[in-house]
Amino acid sequence: MNEPLAERIRPKTLADYISQQHLVGKNGALTQHIKRGIIPSLIFWGPPGIGKTTLANIIAKESKRPFYTLSAISSGVKDVRDVISKAKQSGGLFTTKNPILFIDEIHRFSKSQQDSLLGAVEKGWVTLIGATTENPSFEVIPALLSRCQVYVLNSFSKTDLENLLERALKEDKIIATKKIKIQETEALLRISGGDARKLLNIFELIVNSEDSPITITNNLVLNKVQQNTVLYDKAGEQHYDIVSAFIKSIRGSDPNAAVYWLARMIEGGEDAKFIARRLLILASEDIGNANPTALILANNTFQAVITIGFPESRIILSQCAIYLASSPKSNASYEAIGNAQNIVKETGNLAVPLALRNAPTKLMKELDYGKNYKYAHNYENNFTTQEFLPKEIKETKLFEPGNNVRENAIRDYLKKCWKDKYNY
Repeated sequence: MNEPLAERIRPKTLADYISQQHLVGKNGALTQHIKRGIIPSLIFWGPPGIGKTTLANIIAKESKRPFYTLSAISSGVKDVRDVISKAKQSGGLFTTKNPILFIDEIHRFSKSQQDSLLGAVEKGWVTLIGATTENPSFEVIPALLSRCQVYVLNSFSKTDLENLLERALKEDKIIATKKIKIQETEALLRISGGDARKLLNIFELIVNSEDSPITITNNLVLNKVQQNTVLYDKAGEQHYDIVSAFIKSIRGSDPNAAVYWLARMIEGGEDAKFIARRLLILASEDIGNANPTALILANNTFQAVITIGFPESRIILSQCAIYLASSPKSNASYEAIGNAQNIVKETGNLAVPLALRNAPTKLMKELDYGKNYKYAHNYENNFTTQEFLPKEIKETKLFEPGNNVRENAIRDYLKKCWKDKYNY
């Protein structure tokens, strides 16, 4: 039999589906949609090998709908239109039998390809289910994204993956003919990087290469799988590990390591926009007001790589990565917004002080909206003491400047303004 193990034990029902209980559990969103017979257009967002395609198949089967599938890698606008034409003939408009059109790696579709889907989704000819490993906010056009519900699929846990191996041992007819003992799973899980399909492929490779009885150990797995031959796996564990090493090298002010990990990503075929987005986030999260120019350079880098593309973008990304790595660091802004959000969650919707309220009408003015507000520019040095926080949390300090030249200057200015109120 040529069918791979991952396909042979692919779940056929929601009850068989491992993980994603927030979606497929008894009270999960997808379970409720299927129960009601109303399936909206969906985007499944999550890492590779967690069952996005499987879930789309199950939804179609359990809701008794025709199922069509396209791969964004090999399909063009003509293919989309051909499938939509077939789907129109197989289902009714806005009924429980609307055909499902599943598009794998929808983030790889160009704007024109995504535009070609809009009419069919709007008119109810198809219910779209798209799968993506990239943030759909960046990769799916707004018009299409606004017509879909985005569901995040979480990575498999260690327990999920071990349960998957147990299922293979018990349910697969070919595996069941062999005497197999799984003594250790660490190497299997680490090499698979949480990708269930990759895990089952490696497991099957090892089983087929050994005579029964077979004892699965870490050493056996490592000897059979030559993982050091893979430079960079854009869709697997290496992807996330190398991105992590890249960011941590910049945060740690090591430009040499930063350009090395950047080169690993570029040589592995990583999307320039993905790298530039990470730099943009880091410029604010890890540098911030210690060097405000970092955010400007990172934003210009993002715009430049969109305009230029590879191979020249590698130079721009290198310049930006080295600049950020060589900049003073501060996470003060990151910490400040985190502190503020925690207070909002704890205290709820505190009333805005009357002096700070907008007063566009006569009634609002009569209710003292805006009364006693001090316009800062009317005072010496454009500052005067005034309470801007709700009374319940007045004098709460949320922002602590970092210890660097620029933020020390900010600290001195705030201390001069507020004296000991915020203890700067």
